Amino acid sequence: MNEKEYQYGMIGLGTMGRNLVLNMNDHGYSVAGFDKSNSQVDLLKKDAGERKIYATSDLNEFVKSLKTPRVIMLLVPAGKIVDEVIQELAPLLSENDLLMDCGNSHFTDTNKRIEQLAKSTIHFMGVGVSGGESGARYGPSIMPGGPKDVYKRVSDMLEAISAKVNNEPCVTWLGPGSAGHYVKMVHNGIEYGLMQLISEAYHLLKEAGGMNDNELHDVFSKWNKGILHSFLIEITADIFAQKDELTNNRLIDMILDSAHQKGTGGWTSEDAMGLQVPIPVIDIAVSMRDLSAYKKERQLAQQKLEGTGKKFNGDKNALVASLEQALYFSMITTYAQGMSLLYFASKEYKFDLKLENIASIWRGGCIIRASILEDIRSAFSRQPDLSNMMVDDTVGQKLMHSQMDVRRAIQIGIEIGIPLPAMMSSLAYYDSYRSGWLPANLIQAQRDYFGAHTYERNDRDGVFHTHWNQENK
Repeated sequence: MNEKEYQYGMIGLGTMGRNLVLNMNDHGYSVAGFDKSNSQVDLLKKDAGERKIYATSDLNEFVKSLKTPRVIMLLVPAGKIVDEVIQELAPLLSENDLLMDCGNSHFTDTNKRIEQLAKSTIHFMGVGVSGGESGARYGPSIMPGGPKDVYKRVSDMLEAISAKVNNEPCVTWLGPGSAGHYVKMVHNGIEYGLMQLISEAYHLLKEAGGMNDNELHDVFSKWNKGILHSFLIEITADIFAQKDELTNNRLIDMILDSAHQKGTGGWTSEDAMGLQVPIPVIDIAVSMRDLSAYKKERQLAQQKLEGTGKKFNGDKNALVASLEQALYFSMITTYAQGMSLLYFASKEYKFDLKLENIASIWRGGCIIRASILEDIRSAFSRQPDLSNMMVDDTVGQKLMHSQMDVRRAIQIGIEIGIPLPAMMSSLAYYDSYRSGWLPANLIQAQRDYFGAHTYERNDRDGVFHTHWNQENK
């Protein structure tokens, strides 16, 4: 190893880090990799072969191998490990070196790290990366934030390794500070919502429609060729066809119905509540993962609590057709909620996000890529300052066309006792948003009654308080 030989460094040689290193090298970049685990180092060496890739578990040797000013990417678990890596690495760095956190760090942590490292004249960028193992290897969607001039140092490399749609790279500078990690957080929140919606469609097809795994595979495969074309629908079709290596069953039927989460969906809900932006599908998706973990309690409740006892006696093909439209409707409203959160967060945090660009880079590489994103991109191209894409003419027409199907699907679920909370939240969001009047006036009256919280009137300006005939109470 010659000193200052490699253009880029990668700290963290797990699946994502290792595959990104190979991806970068495929596009002509020399890369040095570091990991404290010798087994991870050996695995990269094995995969690298004769490529111009260096791997080591010696941090000093790793830093010495990089050309200056250095560019080092981090792909380590979010949280304190990122800070520990920075603390260990910082004394070895020089002025104008750049650290790029490509993990799922909370955006507020990214802000703190930017401020902390600026004192040492070291640049720090939060960079969202989506696409999983395959995306990292062959082209992810990349969401960088930070100083625009610093981004220009790495833009050619990021464009080269990113996914491409119509020869357009699925990466662009998003905004200053922690904009990249914020957009990735919302991406993950949308992902939660979409996955919950798909699982509800599966529930209805399996329990109401009585479909077996072969039929489910066929339905989702067909859906993926139409309006629902997306990565998540595609892999769902594949999942139903996967055989279990340990039994003669399909693998899906051997997986425990208890979902887990790493927190990014909850972070999205938490920040949206702080900003007072409604994202009910994402909220309920987080709650349903939590509820799924109460497996023993649910099994006990199943023995004690009865449902309607009714069965679905309708036409199975009609159910599939309605559910396709219902899922389409619900997916659109989930994207709408995420994009609305980005709109208001951009103003609050001064990110100056371009929603058209975000929809564009989500069209390929990432987990939530879907054909509908082309319509979403077009909507924000026509109206860059659109606070909710549901009022775009094209998007609105699609929702109105599908709304009766989502109402029918929900009605079936209610009648036979199949929970469809995300689909219900999707419809409630649509119906609430299109309502020029909501019963919140009663809520304001109640608040004023018991807590003197005041209210506004619809016939004159000002803030008012009433003594609500409480003399004898």
